[in-house]
Amino acid sequence: MPRRLAVVVALVVFAVCLVAGMTAGNTFVETVRRALVGMFVTLAVGLVVGVMAQRMLDENAKQLENGPEKSATKVETPDR
Repeated sequence: MPRRLAVVVALVVFAVCLVAGMTAGNTFVETVRRALVGMFVTLAVGLVVGVMAQRMLDENAKQLENGPEKSATKVETPDR
């Protein structure tokens, strides 16, 4: 899942950079170069964020399977 998410986001950024470069009137080489850099940077960031999100989901699923945690503090009834 993290890889798919990172690849999809990177391709979207690549397409947006291509369109933005063409509308700005940049040369073809400069537009593609900037789009590729944006794609690779977004891919790296997306992989890191995707792995972190997957670990978080796995930990939460494991906690739900084990049941809710019991509180270590004891709640006492009030005096009055």
